[in-house]
Amino acid sequence: MTPSLPDALVPIALKLLRANRTFITANGAMRRIRERELRPASYGPPARLRQDIRVDVEHVGGWPVYTIRPETGRGGLVYVHGGGWVNEIAPQHWHLAARLASEASLVVTLPIYPLVPFGTALEALEGVRALVHRSREKFGPTSLAGDSAGGQIALSTALALRDEGITLPQTALISPALDLSWSNPRIPEVQPTDPWLGTPGGRVLAESWRGELELRDPIVSPLFGDLTGIGPITVFTGTRDVLNPDAHVLAEKAVKAHVPFHVHEAHGQVHVYPLIPTNSGRHAQKKFIEIIRDSH
Repeated sequence: MTPSLPDALVPIALKLLRANRTFITANGAMRRIRERELRPASYGPPARLRQDIRVDVEHVGGWPVYTIRPETGRGGLVYVHGGGWVNEIAPQHWHLAARLASEASLVVTLPIYPLVPFGTALEALEGVRALVHRSREKFGPTSLAGDSAGGQIALSTALALRDEGITLPQTALISPALDLSWSNPRIPEVQPTDPWLGTPGGRVLAESWRGELELRDPIVSPLFGDLTGIGPITVFTGTRDVLNPDAHVLAEKAVKAHVPFHVHEAHGQVHVYPLIPTNSGRHAQKKFIEIIRDSH
């Protein structure tokens, strides 16, 4: 196991690495889109994952779609990776997906969906929705999960499936992007403490990602959807994350809609902290896996 980083070191490291350069200015976001357009990143799995899983890949609807199978499975999970709609799947996503397959005994489907400037929110929703149907048919009861931008796609897809009469066992989200209008009045309060995300670049990415839809369409911003009948939702969020205020709004909406909702809020933690190798992150990731496992 990789040694744990001290929690206090993470914000400092993110600042030194200029992790927020895509988000802190509009020009930063436009540069990142151009970089990814010119030089797409690799999306394949790390050379070494767990020994007790099998990884396969095929093309489904024009997307590369990976399947991670445990030795014995009792259902499915579609995991949608984050990356601000512009960054490709990262090693930490692969390692979490492998853990979910092994420790939750679920067949994990990992889609490599089109990113900005080539993909849109509607295209992502339609593709992920089709993969949930596929997983249900092949592997049984299927949950949805995702982090950051992938959390937006996962929750928007869960709403669309609800409209078809499908209630998922669990929709589990890590630091989800919920409102792409970035209009929550508490965001400016949190922004000075967030070493990673920012609204100027976020708005540029959102404008590209929305395609022809309005920013407040639930396909783009699931916070504006009616949650009634969607099934259980779990959210992990840190207080040093500009997306944190919207998690509280989602919680309020879930209560009003009588939706089972659990929020795991970590004081002082940054965006997607369960994916970061700190003691807090590892504890949260373990809890995340347990919640999905216990939903099946």
